[in-house]
Amino acid sequence: MLNSSNDRRRIPLNWSRMSARLQIGAMYAPAIVLFCAFVFYPLLSGVRISFTDWNGYSQSYSYIGLDHFRKLFADANVRTAFINTLVYGIGSTLIQNVWGLLYALLFNRKFPGRTMARAAVYLPVMVSGLIMGYIWYFLLQYSGGALNDVLIAIGLSPIDWLADQRRAVSLILFITSLQYVGQAMVIYLAGLQTIPLAYYEAADMDGVGPWSRFRHITLPLLAPAIMTNVTLKLIGGLQLFDLVMALTGGGPGFSTHSLSTLINHLYFVNQNAGYSATLGIVLFLFIMTITVAVNRILYKKEVEH
Repeated sequence: MLNSSNDRRRIPLNWSRMSARLQIGAMYAPAIVLFCAFVFYPLLSGVRISFTDWNGYSQSYSYIGLDHFRKLFADANVRTAFINTLVYGIGSTLIQNVWGLLYALLFNRKFPGRTMARAAVYLPVMVSGLIMGYIWYFLLQYSGGALNDVLIAIGLSPIDWLADQRRAVSLILFITSLQYVGQAMVIYLAGLQTIPLAYYEAADMDGVGPWSRFRHITLPLLAPAIMTNVTLKLIGGLQLFDLVMALTGGGPGFSTHSLSTLINHLYFVNQNAGYSATLGIVLFLFIMTITVAVNRILYKKEVEH
């Protein structure tokens, strides 16, 4: 009899727990529905389209198997865009992290006008990449560009800044790094302000120099901020689109295309939706793989410290 009464007491308790779990699960439902509608379903559709010769507009198409994937590895334009994407992604990640950390170390000190200086560095982050690209385009264009007007005014010949591949890619890398370095700075500032001052006071008492303090105290304790910044900057750089479209449109020729802008070109200009979808899947897998790999490496470093 005692066992049966105890079982009866457990029933309402278990039911209340189940009810609470159902209520919590119901709160996830809108997010799951939105994810399936706007992420999972388009991804599956992209995979399906990559096996077709669809032009993006017609009602009919046929399945061609792995033809697009075979073509992808022999396409010189894809190879150029892939190299550019690595330059934009890895290059901007390195520049923004080093530059942002230097800004953070500088602006973490107290001096007159510190708040205004922080705001000035962060302000470009709030500007659309497309707008930033057009601003720099009017500065750099050969005819009527502000920079060439200055060169002419001081007696020098104008330069076609965006006509050479290496120079154009370098300018895109510099501009995207300049625009988003403020974001890295803010994250590093937040990390610096969580480091207890007692560590630096103890280091001063032991006669530790500035470089040793930075190397053995600041840098290890900034590991979470470094991991966050590297991940964000790497993803942003590898999928760079708007700045390239506004500044060069991928030109001259295909020389400054990133994989993202090349996907856009293949779909809307070449009207080759199947090939565009194939490249989109490759870009997705590439970004996911390199981001996971970098996160694991950084996480191991963080645990070691």
